[in-house]
Amino acid sequence: MSKQPLSQTSEDEIINPKLNVSCLDFLLIELVPLAQRITEQLHAPGTIHMDDETREAVFWRLDGLGYRVGQGLVERFSANKPRPTTPLDAIKFICKDLWILLFRKQIDNLKTNHRGVYVLTDVRFQPLSRMSVDRRAGPKAGEDALRRAQAFLYFPCGVVRGALQGLGLDVTVTAETTEIPSATFQIKTKGAKA
Repeated sequence: MSKQPLSQTSEDEIINPKLNVSCLDFLLIELVPLAQRITEQLHAPGTIHMDDETREAVFWRLDGLGYRVGQGLVERFSANKPRPTTPLDAIKFICKDLWILLFRKQIDNLKTNHRGVYVLTDVRFQPLSRMSVDRRAGPKAGEDALRRAQAFLYFPCGVVRGALQGLGLDVTVTAETTEIPSATFQIKTKGAKA
């Protein structure tokens, strides 16, 4: 009877990880308010409204948390697989394996200009799927909901950036949403030509 070492990861672990989906959802929901509270306490205790500098600090905190998570996920779940040899292979790893691990589905669309710019589209991005917009409140409500939803994209951007860094790619990752629950992630490798 042989036992596999703990560091080995099977394909089944990626498809069916021992991770409670509800716990992950609650974590992703609470990350933004927690980062806002911590940053407000550190920057300007006692103030109610965030200035641009404080808001930017929240986004950097979320991105940094995601970056570390992304690095850890790649270390854990790519240990027994051959390393991607091209940037496109690394992006495909993100679109398939990493996205399935985190969000139980693959990226819906991947586009590239073959010069270091990749656009990943998820038409039903899980962290935004439970957000709603009161359409009766007019167009201002929709704009406000999109502005609030943007904060929930910084952690996943950090995860993607950290994962790709762990795979040997130096990238910048940005994300936007133009309609809830859709999200579009743009990945630019260093030295990419738009």
